[in-house]
Amino acid sequence: MNRIQRVSSWLKEAGHTAAFIHTKENVFYLTGFYTEPHERLMGLFIFQEEEPFFVCPGMEAGQARSAGWNHEIIGYADHENPWELIEKALKKRNVSIHTLAVEKDSISLSRAEQLKHSVGGAQFVSAEETLNQFRLIKDDNEIRLLKEAAKLADYGVEVGTAALREGISEVEVLAQIEYELKKKGIQGMSFSTMVLFGEKSGQPHGNPGPATLKKGDFVLFDLGVILDGYCSDITRTFAYKTINPKQEEIYETVLQAEKAAIEASKPGVRIGDLDLTARGIIEKAGYGDYFPHRLGHGLGISVHEYPSMSQANDTLLQEGMVYTIEPGIYVPEIGGVRIEDDVHVTKDGAIALTQYPKELIILP
Repeated sequence: MNRIQRVSSWLKEAGHTAAFIHTKENVFYLTGFYTEPHERLMGLFIFQEEEPFFVCPGMEAGQARSAGWNHEIIGYADHENPWELIEKALKKRNVSIHTLAVEKDSISLSRAEQLKHSVGGAQFVSAEETLNQFRLIKDDNEIRLLKEAAKLADYGVEVGTAALREGISEVEVLAQIEYELKKKGIQGMSFSTMVLFGEKSGQPHGNPGPATLKKGDFVLFDLGVILDGYCSDITRTFAYKTINPKQEEIYETVLQAEKAAIEASKPGVRIGDLDLTARGIIEKAGYGDYFPHRLGHGLGISVHEYPSMSQANDTLLQEGMVYTIEPGIYVPEIGGVRIEDDVHVTKDGAIALTQYPKELIILP
């Protein structure tokens, strides 16, 4: 059963007439076509029995076909109204839509109103939970792509450390990392790259800027790439030239917490317990108040996807899940340490896809 058939089967079981899928991530998952439509409408209609169809800007219709979509494509010119074309396609199929599964969390109000008009006022139901479940377990090809993306994330850290010298700025190092990764053929970075020096490493979502590197700084890299539609995400923290006892204690605490959470990652384990495992180690060391975020997040076509690796999540781990584990400690006036790996759950336990060394390194 392919992915489109799986959605059709779900529609039958749930009693929904059709689904309208419009986010670029889920369109890619279901069609193999990866694009950024910007303000233009892109959407995929899937039915219980009728032939699905894909509507997109006409200038991208050929790319969608080349990506492997072998059903109807409705390409529209910028002067055309795509909603009118959708109405014609629905009439041609002689389908009366009573309930329509939609990605309700990501559709704008204006677009939802246009969609409801085009489908004759059908009741909307959520498609997110089901699509999240479909994407949760990665197949062999997805794991292969995630491994390749992880290797390039490792390479990005390697480039970053090689670029360091006293007085260099965060943005200079960032530019070098992204330049070298682009030369490797990536589609892009999976999020805004972070290169943070000194006290700025203590900002979990800090913004790189003109700050320059000096002896005794923590250096934090958080980066990832998109390769063939799949994302990676790695964080490594280093000490530059020297480290004081407090910094070393923080580093070793985070490292112990990260390793323990990976070791605990096995099928059947509650996700929330992974967070509690790492958090317990950090709290025991006296830094609980300085770990302000969840343990990690799902990873795949989106760099942040289902599931959330928080202590409140009762979902049980399954073979084939991929997610990040990224505990951190962030202390004002000292800086922060975060260590992050992309983790694949197998029947025997967890495998880290990111492989860059994470034992404490004091860069010369």
